[in-house]
Amino acid sequence: FEIIYIDDGSDDGTADELSRASAEIDQLRVLTHQRRSGQSAALRTGLLQARAPLIAVLDGDGQNIPSDLPALEAALLDMRPAQGMAGGVRVARKDTGIRRQASAFARGARRSLLRDDHPDSGCGIKIVDRDIFMKLPFFNHMHRFMPTLVRGEGGTVLAVPVGHRARTAGQSKYGILDRLIVGISDLAGVIWLMRRRAHPGTVVELPKAGAARPNPKTKPSARAGTKSAAKAKSAAKKPSRKRG
Repeated sequence: FEIIYIDDGSDDGTADELSRASAEIDQLRVLTHQRRSGQSAALRTGLLQARAPLIAVLDGDGQNIPSDLPALEAALLDMRPAQGMAGGVRVARKDTGIRRQASAFARGARRSLLRDDHPDSGCGIKIVDRDIFMKLPFFNHMHRFMPTLVRGEGGTVLAVPVGHRARTAGQSKYGILDRLIVGISDLAGVIWLMRRRAHPGTVVELPKAGAARPNPKTKPSARAGTKSAAKAKSAAKKPSRKRG
């Protein structure tokens, strides 16, 4: 596995500390934005750099618990094939009451208008199949609509209980009023996007016309192949007659 940390143009020494850590942790890669671009941009930067078939994402504020990732991975792999997303559902969420109320309002709006039945779409920790992740449309704040977008690409979305920590440092970049105003605009955009999407469903490649279809029950005879090769070799050894 690899760990990709995106430093979104911070000025608090985070990049330097991560650079020192990467010298001791071989799996750690540190990427930095030259200017602050937001959570969705950081998410996309990491996705484009990641090489594994399953992509795990979590916020960098310390509220998500990395030890929850194995349970998310196991739930996704149980689908066989793992085509979709396993998203966390925060148990005993450690946020203020007004923030939880705002999240409940947004969740109700998504459920009503987008038919998003995931109980915690805003949870930052999740694991997604990379093939589906790469197909998702990119726009600012797209991380809030991941269940809807994954389903739009034909993926399955699972909900897995996860832990949640109180924030011990820094401040959220999302204010309640700002999130409400931007959220309404984003919601309208996603509604338009889902109505205008053109998803063909399962795509099947047809065989060429006239081509013989291989019979999986019939195996080629190794003896016949050897005999034919021997005949060809014998014929090649016969001297050719010169015409007088």
